[in-house]
Amino acid sequence: MNEKVLKAIRSYFEMEKEGGVREYLFAPKKKDEFLTFKEEAMSCQMCGLAKTRKNVVFGSGNIKARLVFIGEAPGFDEDIQGLPFVGKAGILLTKIIEAMGLKREDVYISNILKCRPPQNRNPLPDEIASCAGHLSRQIDYIKPQVICGLGKFASQALLKTETPITKLRGSWQEYRGIKFMPTYHPAYLLRNTRDKNLVWQDMKKIIEALQEKSK
Repeated sequence: MNEKVLKAIRSYFEMEKEGGVREYLFAPKKKDEFLTFKEEAMSCQMCGLAKTRKNVVFGSGNIKARLVFIGEAPGFDEDIQGLPFVGKAGILLTKIIEAMGLKREDVYISNILKCRPPQNRNPLPDEIASCAGHLSRQIDYIKPQVICGLGKFASQALLKTETPITKLRGSWQEYRGIKFMPTYHPAYLLRNTRDKNLVWQDMKKIIEALQEKSK
């Protein structure tokens, strides 16, 4: 693109005051920046999980998503494929998303840890702290309207609380100015099917919040 064209575009934007045009035309730049950050995260060595992982599971989905799901950590299947929520819990999460009238490609899905803990053990505090910057930058780029915390570790880590997930779920919280809904992790629902209805109640609140923000 030559300098004359660039000057013409800049001049146009100086005159153009209506919303949406600038963001639309410059969206590729944002995507390039996001991919650059992703490449940096893929070589992360900030904690001991770098020695045992097969893949960094950065996240997947729409980087302009209005809704972001954040889980705990990659499992066996995720570590192999390098994608979040692709095992049995992921299949259930996909069904939940579709029941909301959305598709996986409409939302963004990530975890508080980008690497699988050995034997799927619980995340350690230092691992969560080491990975916090990656997740924070993801959220900064995406700027979602709603975040759904899947399970105890994601919800407690992001909300900086030790309140049990049984008390957190179903009640709106706030994460850095963004509406935050804690709920049960899909893996928990596979073991406790009776609580699926509780999660669906939480999802309906998210649907209502997104509809309200669309007005």
